[in-house]
Amino acid sequence: MERYQLKDEVWWVGAIDWDVRDFHGYETLRGTTYNAYLVLDEKVALVDGCREGFGQEMLSRVRGCCGARRVDYLVINHVEPDHSGAIPWLIEQLGPEKVFCTKRAKDALLLIFGEDCIGHWDITIVATGDELRLGRNTLQFIEAPMLHWPDSMFTYVREAKVLLPNDGFGQHLATSKRFADEVDMSVAMEEASRYYANILMPFGAQVQKMLAKIGELGLEIEAIGPSHGVAWRRPEDVAAVVGAYARWSSGEAPERVSLIYDTMWHSTEKMTMAIADGVAQEGVACSVLRVSRCALADIARMVLESRAFLVGSPTLNNGVYPAVGGFLTHIKGLRPQGRIAGAYGSYGWGGGAVKQVDAELRALGLDMVDPFELKYVPSATDLEACAELGREVARRVKA
Repeated sequence: MERYQLKDEVWWVGAIDWDVRDFHGYETLRGTTYNAYLVLDEKVALVDGCREGFGQEMLSRVRGCCGARRVDYLVINHVEPDHSGAIPWLIEQLGPEKVFCTKRAKDALLLIFGEDCIGHWDITIVATGDELRLGRNTLQFIEAPMLHWPDSMFTYVREAKVLLPNDGFGQHLATSKRFADEVDMSVAMEEASRYYANILMPFGAQVQKMLAKIGELGLEIEAIGPSHGVAWRRPEDVAAVVGAYARWSSGEAPERVSLIYDTMWHSTEKMTMAIADGVAQEGVACSVLRVSRCALADIARMVLESRAFLVGSPTLNNGVYPAVGGFLTHIKGLRPQGRIAGAYGSYGWGGGAVKQVDAELRALGLDMVDPFELKYVPSATDLEACAELGREVARRVKA
């Protein structure tokens, strides 16, 4: 198979999953990759594995890089099955002398695969600052708990100045090209944003700590090889994605309002369009997303990329419209911070939805606007009140 050199002695030896469309509830409409990297030196080190069923593809690429040479070391940055599923089979095929991972990763591997499996592996526990000399190159390990599992760590190839951060800086993007500079950069950054929003948004504080740790350790990063999607190898691309992570994790967002809603008999829809018009009147960008017509992953991305978001729901059976309820469950787990938020909607003979949406959003600790509710079909006066709500939110966004 074709070999892909990330930098110096660091090679991509992963697998491409063109077909996957769901990743634990996160829609992956562009597929994904399971990236692993081979460092060819006096000793050969393989960093990360792949999902079960893709081991043969990965093994073919490993053999294409190192031929009959033995893979001396296997580094496991993260034990989630999309990275570890094929590891027992790969160890059987490659026979590495040693396996390196964090203490939490070893404990998790035992629970995932059992003592009968991992009991035969020579596992070395590593922590932040530990190093592994391969010859010309040195691997440096950096624990990264909750980015995005407790066991996670980054591996840094010091002499090549390559960071291999597993799920950090990744994207769900299947392509025949391996590097961000070979694809449409807007697509790469859009997918990086979607990935962060749906996987790493709850861990903004940990991302901030990791960025600070990288600075404290004085790591020079000239290329980043994530575990999914394309790698970043141009200085401007590395700067772009690291800068984006700094903004996202700090809660920064563009001046945009996202209106996230669903509708039953179009009343909440009419309210939404009037609110959008009010936002536009203040010169602020507005995105309108009907929950039942959009992927939840896309909606979460717009929450990440908006300084304010409002959630609109009609009342059904004294409660939240089911599609909106699904979104609230999704966003509750992602825990957005530093956002203006609010609830609005319509009802017939009895309300309930707006109050419940408002309570869910307040529980997230967001900067709330007062809830806004209308009965039956909004009048011209009601729609003007909706437009004023949009103007009010837009003014707060600009402030």
